[in-house]
Amino acid sequence: MVRNNIEIDVKVKCVEEQMTQAQVAKKIGTPASYVNKLIRRKEGVVNNTFVKMIEALGYDITLSYVKREE
Repeated sequence: MVRNNIEIDVKVKCVEEQMTQAQVAKKIGTPASYVNKLIRRKEGVVNNTFVKMIEALGYDITLSYVKREE
């Protein structure tokens, strides 16, 4: 199980960086509708087979975010 709520995580990071999801989408060269669709479903961000393998090994997944030094 992925313990993070990825939709909330992305929204919080957008607020922190003062960017909209549409701006993020433009920056990565994909439609805003696709970014929105992707973050609304956990299987789209974290590969479902990977999650099943980790669960079979007795673990849950927690994502952490570390700001890059530029």
